[in-house]
Amino acid sequence: MSAEENFSQLGLTLPPPPKPLGVYKPFLQLGNMVYVSGHGTVQDDGSLIIGRIGVDMDVEAGKLAARQVGLAILATLKANLGSLDKIDRVVKVLGMVNATSDFERHPYVVNGCSELFAAVWGPDHGVGVRSAVGMGSLPDNIPVEIEAQFLLK
Repeated sequence: MSAEENFSQLGLTLPPPPKPLGVYKPFLQLGNMVYVSGHGTVQDDGSLIIGRIGVDMDVEAGKLAARQVGLAILATLKANLGSLDKIDRVVKVLGMVNATSDFERHPYVVNGCSELFAAVWGPDHGVGVRSAVGMGSLPDNIPVEIEAQFLLK
């Protein structure tokens, strides 16, 4: 099945593609590569999921927040490319987790996004290289910010 068909079968909806809150491009295509700037936890109504993991939410809520960031990234891709089917593969994901200093499960949280991408593009093309790191804070106190790189067909 295509990425669009896979996404449809998940029964999820895309939030509005986020607008830049600073001087940067949320999406940049250079040749056959697409770079997506750090995205936050934009929900369907445009609001953000707010909170710090280990204080305001637990690890499972953090993982769901990372999935929501993945949906925001998909919204940006679709808005700029017209279709998720134009992506050949996920190349790299960098997940930043707003958590307490004793929190150690950053990769588990970022799996919320990585599992979404694997479901959309399949285990071979939806999984790339990845880093998951902890941060002392993130903009607007969002729990997760993720940037990604993709290869076009």
